[in-house]
Amino acid sequence: MSRRDVAEARLGISEPTLHRIETGKVPVTGANVRALCWLYGADQSITDALAELALGTSQQEWWDASPVIPEWFKLYVGLEASASRMFGYDGEIIPGELQTPEYARAVFGAEQPVDAEAAERHIKLRMQRQQTLFARTPPIRIVTVLGEGALTRSVGGEQVFKGQIDHLRRLSGEDTVDIRVLPFSVGAHAAMAGAFRILEFDDPEDPDVVYLESHVGALYLEEQAEVDEYRRIFDLISKDAVPVAEFR
Repeated sequence: MSRRDVAEARLGISEPTLHRIETGKVPVTGANVRALCWLYGADQSITDALAELALGTSQQEWWDASPVIPEWFKLYVGLEASASRMFGYDGEIIPGELQTPEYARAVFGAEQPVDAEAAERHIKLRMQRQQTLFARTPPIRIVTVLGEGALTRSVGGEQVFKGQIDHLRRLSGEDTVDIRVLPFSVGAHAAMAGAFRILEFDDPEDPDVVYLESHVGALYLEEQAEVDEYRRIFDLISKDAVPVAEFR
């Protein structure tokens, strides 16, 4: 059976996800193993043996072992760790990979977390994610467009916010980082529906992904037409955006 055949069997496993399972880029759950074994006609003994082996497929990266990171976000961190290029738009907030610890603390504080210690663990993990991301060899290419609102809302107070802006300008001086600002003066723009990220991979068989996040989960778009549409939107806003170093 081809991956397309499997995707069309309505197991809840998309063609790109199956590719990542088969190439060892994401862990496979016992439930997925049993579903695939049923589809392939494997007998019960083989199914049970493979389902047991599935328990050992976790890559055990730092994010896998963290009880703080939600399960739906662990997939994103794994994809981010292997992506070659990342394009993103945020209209209201500096994205996590570009935040200073003080700015991140102010963001988590605004959500009024019940568990303050858990919020601090989230901040430390965010900084660890940044360190891992920017220490990669070869480095990931990051292109981010920020709405002007993200650079004018004084998150954390004047000193914290100034430190965040200075951090963005320093990062934008890196050869592999391009941070741009979409001014209010542009008016209506193509990305007004909300924030998104596009993750691209050099492996031609590893499909690119659009990531859309909410407070309680995330959506991963992998169909070519969906990814192409978000690329088109990103190209449109990029034309109207200015480098963060030039923004006043």
